[in-house]
Amino acid sequence: MRLVIGSDHAGWSLKQAVVEHVRSLGHEVTDVGSHDDKPVDFPDIARAVAQKVTSGEVARGIMVCGTGVGAAIAANKMKGIRAAVCHDVHSAHQCVEHDDVNVMCIGAQIVGAWLAKDLISSFLAAEFSTEEEFRRRVQKLHAMDAEA
Repeated sequence: MRLVIGSDHAGWSLKQAVVEHVRSLGHEVTDVGSHDDKPVDFPDIARAVAQKVTSGEVARGIMVCGTGVGAAIAANKMKGIRAAVCHDVHSAHQCVEHDDVNVMCIGAQIVGAWLAKDLISSFLAAEFSTEEEFRRRVQKLHAMDAEA
């Protein structure tokens, strides 16, 4: 799978472990920054991640910031993005299976590298359900997105 990964300065310290883990799973990675611990505005990185996903250049995105919350808010402002904060393994796979989430956001100040790897593995292994109830609900999300 082709993925895009981004972080702000608060997530930068965890991002390298995330990139290495994703590559170890056999996925391709596009890194849109941040590339050091100098302050950067998370909305700029979230926009870069979202643009790669919505253009079809990559299948999914991962954002790492301090808590994951700001990244999720910013990514969800972009049409076609369904971003979720995931700090537990169940949410990491269920957000894809039930809600067709295409950007996972994690907080470097909340989870360490060990848990981040489990979250990412769960997120990347998940597939959107074929069950009608979940498809219907995501279609409604698409309609809401079109109204915005």
